[in-house]
Amino acid sequence: MANIRRVKGMVGLVTGGASGLGRATVERLISQGASAVILDLPSSDGHKVAAALGDRCAFAPTDVTSESDVRSAVDLAKEKFGKVDLAVNCAGIAVAVKTYNFKKDLPHSLEDFTRVITVNIAGTFNVIRLAVGEMGKNEPDADGHRGCIINTASVAAYDGQVGQAAYSASKGGIVGMTLPIARDLAPMGIRVVTIAPGLFSTPLLAGLPEKVQSFLARQVPFPSRLGDPAEFAHLVTAIAENPMINGEVIRLDGAIRMQP
Repeated sequence: MANIRRVKGMVGLVTGGASGLGRATVERLISQGASAVILDLPSSDGHKVAAALGDRCAFAPTDVTSESDVRSAVDLAKEKFGKVDLAVNCAGIAVAVKTYNFKKDLPHSLEDFTRVITVNIAGTFNVIRLAVGEMGKNEPDADGHRGCIINTASVAAYDGQVGQAAYSASKGGIVGMTLPIARDLAPMGIRVVTIAPGLFSTPLLAGLPEKVQSFLARQVPFPSRLGDPAEFAHLVTAIAENPMINGEVIRLDGAIRMQP
């Protein structure tokens, strides 16, 4: 058990860190003795969240598809906290549109499809490719470990529902690049793991009527409720601490399999 790592003292980048799964991840990292940089849009609550969490948290206004924004965030982490050990990709968007609306004789917007793919896949890859450059400068531990990347996919990568062509494709892309990137980075001691959450109580779902939320919760076999973002954050820290988890996608879903 000598090679089990500890989150305490780590420095993490968390995209989408101002709300939902990302915010819960930032809060847990700070509570466990790590430092974190929130990467989120300038219009987000990133400044407010970082200020509330204290000196071990900073905010970098970031569009994850922008090379300059992500480079600036990595630079901020290095300047303020000295290094980057962990990058957690939680930023993402979704649309719900059928491939073709036959009643309106209208195809799915190619612009909307491309935007979801760009933010969710290219944005995730953009953060990975720039964060690992800094991780590679870390001194390796006894295992040769230098850093860890944790991505967020979705059960929609496997159980995509009606209207989720764009979203499912984007999350399937994240699943598909997990193993090859883990293999790419293995010689440098950098791990890559993806979490595929099911139905979680994020701002998106919290905005739905209570009746709808209750219906969704009943679809989860056990526990029959929406996931708590703190449970996602707990898995993030468990992955960061366990050096043998690599190149894998972990479903975090209460055994749900989404219906059409």
